[in-house]
Amino acid sequence: MKSSIFFRVLFALCILLLWNCQQPNENKEISSSEDPKDVRKIIDKKNDQLEIWLKEGNIDSAATIFAENVIQMPPHQEPMEGMNQFKKSWKENVGYGNWDFKIEAQEVKVCGAIAVERGEYVLNFSPNENAPMPAFKDEGNYVVLWENIDGDWKIVWDAPVSKTPMPNSMPEEKVEEVKVTNSGERSSRIRTRNSTSSSEANALKR
Repeated sequence: MKSSIFFRVLFALCILLLWNCQQPNENKEISSSEDPKDVRKIIDKKNDQLEIWLKEGNIDSAATIFAENVIQMPPHQEPMEGMNQFKKSWKENVGYGNWDFKIEAQEVKVCGAIAVERGEYVLNFSPNENAPMPAFKDEGNYVVLWENIDGDWKIVWDAPVSKTPMPNSMPEEKVEEVKVTNSGERSSRIRTRNSTSSSEANALKR
């Protein structure tokens, strides 16, 4: 629920930014006048390249798509702020296995040097022997804020929102507990428990 609300608020802020950008202002300077269709092609191409570099574990190359002051907000984690933290976190991630992303933009809004991309993603993670978590699949939606910096479009904000439930929110199963007293009387009660164990949940949260 919190992720959904955050996604909507961020998307609303991006739309407000674009709306404000489109308002007439004689003192406003627009640093980019690219056709929105051309910007969409550039973003699609960069997403395709990002998929390849992340799958290869080539984080230094993947980082060239992001701005120095990038803020990436992965699901269920604290934000990564700045290029140094971005590289450090992702180099650690790819050391645990293969990250196979499929990124598909659904819509791109452009105003001057700013573009907002809304899309869907699918992630398949395959662990190696060093991984602290099992293989998993994640999918969801995302909003990305792009900025044309010195003639090159860079990701400034990246906010994916997972549609995959956390382990502790998975369907519960009913378990019957039976107790026998010293006098031989039996009593029972029904309780519920999560279908995923706590150890599995902790691994998936990492």
